[in-house]
Amino acid sequence: MPANLLGAHLPWSNRDQYLELILDLGLIPEVAFKANDLDNLDLGALDHFANRLRESDRQPTVHAPFFDLNPGALDPLIRQASLLRLTQTLQAADRLGAHLMVIHPGFDPWRYPDMEGLWVELAVSFFQELLAVELPGLCRLAIENIYEPTPDTLVALVDACDSPRLGHCFDVGHWNMFGQTALADWLARISSRLLHLHLHDNFGDSDAHLPIGQGNINFAALFARISEQPTLPSMTLEAHSPTDLELSCRQFKVRF
Repeated sequence: MPANLLGAHLPWSNRDQYLELILDLGLIPEVAFKANDLDNLDLGALDHFANRLRESDRQPTVHAPFFDLNPGALDPLIRQASLLRLTQTLQAADRLGAHLMVIHPGFDPWRYPDMEGLWVELAVSFFQELLAVELPGLCRLAIENIYEPTPDTLVALVDACDSPRLGHCFDVGHWNMFGQTALADWLARISSRLLHLHLHDNFGDSDAHLPIGQGNINFAALFARISEQPTLPSMTLEAHSPTDLELSCRQFKVRF
């Protein structure tokens, strides 16, 4: 696997605890910000972190906050708040030198029955505005599947925006819980705009974030399909403890 393609989940608030472990494992951090992090962001600490990554020749990814945010919300005030938070995160990502920022879409078919088209229309306008934010870097945006049973809504959003800076993050754990489309078919639908993967395991009944190989996800099938991509996407191991991260890292190297 080419260098600088495999990363590890790192909450900004835990950076001092786990950054060196991630670097020692040869991984790049996917820095996850929460709303409180952004409201109290120390720019000096951000610059120090960015310098440490440059010293290690690592270009990070960033995960945006997601609680309560919804780029396609019907309420314009919710969209306004979502744009503020994601703009704040994009500015932090740019300052870190991140090449990609992962965003939860906020779509849930149970909350938007027969309103997928309206949600997509509003989300397209939202992301066009976010992509127009002027920053020195060219950080790309990757929309992550969460509750979607099919890729249709996210494909419609990304295709309608039609920007080289906007694509998909495929989260195999979320697909295993909520997806009702076969893995191969889902990946075929998003392959031309696939930018990033989130890798963690579960048994389909909870978002357990188990290490690779400890649930029932067929990672052999996933990696076989990903290997066919003309350009490999970047990937993040979404483990939630050092032990699980090290186990996932070993399993990834054995399987991919």
